[in-house]
Amino acid sequence: MTTDPDPMRRLGLQLAWHGSVTETRIRKALGAAGLTPRHAMTLMHLDAGPVGQRALAERLEVDPSVLVGILNDLETEGLVERRRDPADRRRHIVAITGSGSAALGQTNAALDEVERGIFGNLSDEECEQLRTLLGRVNSSAEDFTCGE
Repeated sequence: MTTDPDPMRRLGLQLAWHGSVTETRIRKALGAAGLTPRHAMTLMHLDAGPVGQRALAERLEVDPSVLVGILNDLETEGLVERRRDPADRRRHIVAITGSGSAALGQTNAALDEVERGIFGNLSDEECEQLRTLLGRVNSSAEDFTCGE
């Protein structure tokens, strides 16, 4: 890693800066539809089909109690529905509704616009390289080492 005093040579600071700007733009775009990034991610995961509530919490990497709040918000807006699993009454199945699918379409259009603005100077190949590199970045809260 570098000890260069130029802050733009510090990858962590640069990633934090770009992350902050990106988050602000995404929150603004999603806020117009009354959604948060967690709401949007939940709808995206449900778009593939109904899923158990516990499995959804694992996919979203959130505590089940946090997911309950997210689902309460989405259910109040008519974007998802929860129902008991007929095979196991203790288990809840979560599904996106027609309104949720429509909201997801608007969400994806808003995200596409934000991403065009952010990544417009990158080629498709460069975007794919960035996805690959970001996938390799260790952002685990438990591990604070870099490059060891």
